[in-house]
Amino acid sequence: MTSVVPAAERGATRITERVVAKLAAQAAREALGRPAPGARPSATAVLRPTRGPARIRVAVELSYPSDIGAQCGAVRRQIVLRMKELADLDAPEVAVDVERLHSAESRGASAGRVR
Repeated sequence: MTSVVPAAERGATRITERVVAKLAAQAAREALGRPAPGARPSATAVLRPTRGPARIRVAVELSYPSDIGAQCGAVRRQIVLRMKELADLDAPEVAVDVERLHSAESRGASAGRVR
């Protein structure tokens, strides 16, 4: 006869850093809506050995001119929200790095316009 083990005693699901990084990159894409042409957010995650808060670093490329601070804040909030929703993971430490700015002028220059 099989006995039923209470949920608290069954163990825990381990979420790898790679999965957290993919979730964070997806959340950054959601927050940015329509990113600059050719821009794709990337993310890395560092998890503590025990179930606890995650440290996440995400790199983004943004259109310029724009409100860079507001976009970074939106990315940060979306990552914290989605980590909790999708992985039940607290991520109070989210760093947003702006790797590159894509200006309208530089996009025009690639199309052959010179100023």
